[in-house]
Amino acid sequence: MRNARQAPALLVALTALVALFMIAPIALSVMAGLVNNYSLGLKSGLTLRWLGEVWENYGGTVGWSLVLALLCVLGNLVLGVPCAYALARSRSRWARLFEELLTLPVAVPGLASALALILAYGTLQGFRQSFAFILVGHMVFTLPFMVRTVGSAFQKNELRSLEEAARSLGASFAQRFLGVLVPAVLPAIVAGSLMVFTLSVGEFNLTWMLHTPLTRTLPVGLADSYASMRIEIGSAYTLVFLIVILPVLWGLQAIGTFIEKHHGT
Repeated sequence: MRNARQAPALLVALTALVALFMIAPIALSVMAGLVNNYSLGLKSGLTLRWLGEVWENYGGTVGWSLVLALLCVLGNLVLGVPCAYALARSRSRWARLFEELLTLPVAVPGLASALALILAYGTLQGFRQSFAFILVGHMVFTLPFMVRTVGSAFQKNELRSLEEAARSLGASFAQRFLGVLVPAVLPAIVAGSLMVFTLSVGEFNLTWMLHTPLTRTLPVGLADSYASMRIEIGSAYTLVFLIVILPVLWGLQAIGTFIEKHHGT
């Protein structure tokens, strides 16, 4: 007799098929970056030559992409969390309108958002040619994800009661916000931070418009390698991308799981 918790065989097979469909292109790309000649496949022999060439030409993009993603998370924490609280507590229709406007960069193509930023701030040469310009673009794109994720947590009725209880005991706003509310929504903040980091590291459309030859990121370098070199180098760049990003994501997810386990509501 089949256990009630045991998934049907058809569901397991379908899940395995979908997983294989998603993993196969990545595995093929990784293989292409490790063989001498992609058209001949594995029989041409394995090599680390392409990885070395990618690192030599694009190694600098790795550090800047990670720094940008971390700064983007920090900026979202400083701006997005208070903004999420304000929107969750406000009943004004202007607040709802602002919330919709905040979501616009997600709805419109990244190229359009980038063009708007260039039109608005492109004349500021020092700013335009720095990584700070790309950081602003990433902030504009990722802020809605942080605000939506944390805002939903702030809207819980239990938190409103908890805040009222703290207020009745004489706690100031700073004490209520930092000592009561932020710890209560910490799992949502961690989830939003993970989302922001992932989106920032992999963002291409907006970054491609905003970057200069001196401010390239990992996805822009990946596009350059695909466009200007042979397929083995482009695939090796994909492998570098996975080697750099996956351990960071696994580490952040482990931290998130730990926080949710010990501080989750």
